[in-house]
Amino acid sequence: MEGGATVLPAEGPDIIDVQLALGQQCLDRGGAEQARAVEWFRIAARSGDARAVNMLGRCHEHGWGVPADPVQAAVYYRRAAELGDAWAPFNLADLHCRGVGVPADDGEAYRLYADAARRGNVKALNMLGLFHEAGRAVAEDGAGARRLFQAAAEGGDCWGRFNHARLLLQDGRTEEALGWFARALETGFPDFHRGMAAALADQPDPRLRALAQRAGMLAGDKS
Repeated sequence: MEGGATVLPAEGPDIIDVQLALGQQCLDRGGAEQARAVEWFRIAARSGDARAVNMLGRCHEHGWGVPADPVQAAVYYRRAAELGDAWAPFNLADLHCRGVGVPADDGEAYRLYADAARRGNVKALNMLGLFHEAGRAVAEDGAGARRLFQAAAEGGDCWGRFNHARLLLQDGRTEEALGWFARALETGFPDFHRGMAAALADQPDPRLRALAQRAGMLAGDKS
């Protein structure tokens, strides 16, 4: 799950880690269990745990176990960011990109993605690359976009790998692009796989079309 799935530390869970893990399990089961997930995250958040506060934001943004309330989600994201969470500024930036729960504000979104990137969130590097490529909130900067996509790709982000490959293909570096497209599939998720399948389906190179078919299969398209 993107946006701040809970991760337990390698040295063993403490009580807050257990609470977060139980909340995540309830989310994964879906249905009525999502309301129980919210309770677990609330319990963990009482200690001031940034991850728990961010997950409360996710629940309110998406309506997991509570009525969807992006305004309240933004409040949780701001608090989690203040507490040091690396996903919270990313999630708040997404809201500003869409103008959901907060004003549409590309400049603020860029600032927040940059903050998330400084905290080690590689997916934020990909978003910054898109802003530089499009000249959104900053001057158009193709070279900067390429560097950001490459950094996101090397950090393991599926969209970063896709965009790095896309620009390599645009530059005529097909063999390198093929490798990065294949690596993107390794770290993707169903919606990503669908997007990649659609993007490569009409490519003239049969190797790219084969990757599109593979992406479609991973997305659940058996046709």
